[in-house]
Amino acid sequence: MVARLVIAAPSSGAGKTTVATGLMAAFAGRGLAVSPHKVGPDYIDPGYHALATGRPGRNLDAYMCGTGLVAPLFAHGSRGCDLAVVEGVMGLYDGAADQGELASTAQVAKLLKAPVVLVVDASSQSRSVAALVHGFASWDPEVRIGGVILNKVATDRHEHLLREALGESGVPVLGVLRRAPAVATPSRHLGLVPVAERQAAAVEAVAAQAAQVRAGCDLDALLALARSAPELHAEAWTPDVVERLTAGGGVVPALPRTSSGGTPLAPAERMPTTRPVVAVAGGAAFTFSYAEHAELLTAAGAEVVTFDPLRDESLPEGTSGLVIGGGFPEMYGSELSANEPLRKAVAELARSGAPVAAECAGLLYLARSLDGTPMCGVLDADARMSSRLTLGYRDAVAVSDSSLAAAGTRMRGHEFHRTVIEPGAGAAAAWGLRQPERRLEGFVQRGVHASYVHTHWAGAPEAAVRFVDHCANGPAA
Repeated sequence: MVARLVIAAPSSGAGKTTVATGLMAAFAGRGLAVSPHKVGPDYIDPGYHALATGRPGRNLDAYMCGTGLVAPLFAHGSRGCDLAVVEGVMGLYDGAADQGELASTAQVAKLLKAPVVLVVDASSQSRSVAALVHGFASWDPEVRIGGVILNKVATDRHEHLLREALGESGVPVLGVLRRAPAVATPSRHLGLVPVAERQAAAVEAVAAQAAQVRAGCDLDALLALARSAPELHAEAWTPDVVERLTAGGGVVPALPRTSSGGTPLAPAERMPTTRPVVAVAGGAAFTFSYAEHAELLTAAGAEVVTFDPLRDESLPEGTSGLVIGGGFPEMYGSELSANEPLRKAVAELARSGAPVAAECAGLLYLARSLDGTPMCGVLDADARMSSRLTLGYRDAVAVSDSSLAAAGTRMRGHEFHRTVIEPGAGAAAAWGLRQPERRLEGFVQRGVHASYVHTHWAGAPEAAVRFVDHCANGPAA
C-alpha cells in the first residue's frame, strides 16, 4: 500500500501547483520515493512534478480514461514508491461540465480513498477562512479533508487570526506559507511555461518551492496523514493490456485482417512480425504527452524513438510511423520553419502513406502555414493564433477509418488551444464531436490522423495497437 495525499483548493489560483510540487521535492529530499500525479488533462504541471521527484508525472483523468482506471493507473505509477502526492484540478468539487462530480478532484480522492489537504489562499481574509473550510469539509462526507495549508499569509498577526479562526473548525492547520516571489512560475496564454522551455530556472523554482514547504509545513504530520489512508484494492494498470486485444502474439491489428473470403485470418496467415520504429516529437516545442502513450506503443511492439523538431534535421533512422503531440509551436514558429530538411522529411513520410498521429500542436505543424510561416504542408490548411480560448472535454466519434481508429469508434478527449485552423476539417474528417456543439473536426488523409483533440490511450489502448499494426503491416485491406 502506498501512502497518499491529494492536494486540492477551493478554486484555481490558490497555489496547488506550488504546494504540491514543493511537497514532492521536500519529501524526495528526505530520501522517500515519491510518485507524482495530476488530476485531469494537464500536461504542464506533471513536468514540474517530474523535476521534483525524478519520476514521470502521470495524469488521473476520470473523463478520458473512465472512473474504473483511476485507481489502476495510480497503482501503476506509484508501484515501488513510499508516498504518492496527487495535485488536484480547479476547485475541489469542479469537474466536467454538466457531468456532476465526474473528473473532479473530489471524485479522484474518493476513488483513491485518499485524504485531502486543502490549500487556501488566505491573502484577503481572516476569520472567514473557518467558514470556507467548514463548507468544503462538510459538503461531501465521503471526502476526507485531513488538513489545511494556508497560502499567501501576510504577517505573523495575520497567521494568528487565521489559526484562531480555524481552531474551532476541527480541521488542523498543517502549514502556513508566506508570499514568496521566488517560488512563482511564469505563465502565458495556456498556463505555466513548461519545464523544457526554462530548465535551469525551473530547477531553481522547484528548489525554492521545496525550501518554502520545508520551512512552513509540518512534514511529519503530512506524512502521517498520508499513511493513514486505508488499503486500496486495485490491480495496477499495465501497458501489456494490448495482449488482451490481440491474438497470436507479436504486432497484430486491433481489428482482424480478412482473407478474400471475408473470414478472419489465422495467426499463421498474418504478415511477419516486425518491430517498427515510431518517432515521437519532443523538445521545447512539443512537450505535451502522456507517459502511458510511449509505454503502450512499446508494448504493442514498436521501438519508440524521440526526436526534436527544433534541432534534428532528419527523422530517426527507419521511421515507419510518426507521433506529434501537443505543445507550443506558435512560440517556435520561425525555428520550426527554418528546419526545412525535417519539414520535407515529415512531408515525404506522410505522402508515403505511413501512419502519422498528430494532436493540436502536431496538427499545426502539419499545416501549410502557422501565422504566415511555412510549416510541413501536409494539410491544405492554414493556422493562426486567436484571442479565443478553446477549452473543454470532448465526446468524439471517428468519422473516417484511420491509423488510430475505425469509423464509428467512440473516444473521449480534450481541447485546449488559442489557435484556429482553416478549414477546421478535411474532406475526410477525423472526429465528429458530440458536445458542447456538434461539428466535424480534424483531417484524415492516407496514413495521417490530425486533430485538435487530445486523447489518452490508456482509456483506448486499441488505438496504440492499431497504429503500430499499420506501421508494421500497412492498413488492413
